[in-house]
Amino acid sequence: MSVYDRLASLGIALPPVSVPAAAYVPFVQSGNLIFLSGHIARQDGKPWVGQAGLTMTTDEAKLAARAVAVDLMGTLAAACLVVNKDLNHVKRIVKVLSLVNSTPTYTEQHLVTNGCSELLGEVFGSTVGAHARSAFGVAQLPMGACVEIELIAEIG
Repeated sequence: MSVYDRLASLGIALPPVSVPAAAYVPFVQSGNLIFLSGHIARQDGKPWVGQAGLTMTTDEAKLAARAVAVDLMGTLAAACLVVNKDLNHVKRIVKVLSLVNSTPTYTEQHLVTNGCSELLGEVFGSTVGAHARSAFGVAQLPMGACVEIELIAEIG
């Protein structure tokens, strides 16, 4: 089954690339690697604001991380098009780095980040979608967002 068939079966439509909010580009390709800039969680087109352990539960923040994964895949699809490829040419999701806006005593950042990791596995499959990962708790994120995630992928 193609990546696009999996997305369709999950009812996911990929969004267009978001316009950067500062002095950076959405992605950079170096060799066969595509580096995606951090994407913040959005809900109804606006930053998904919250802090895990204070104004959000782990399950709510996990949904936000899943929403970020959808945005990341939209940007990854656009990056693939630049080199005349599509998401079916992704050889591996190499690395995910997740920042979770959380209180100093909150310790479930890894569970929040599963929202992104699990969706990548569903869409790309257990081999291509399996990735190295880091999940950090931070005091604040741009625009008060609850989660920000960046991604590195290999294309073939």
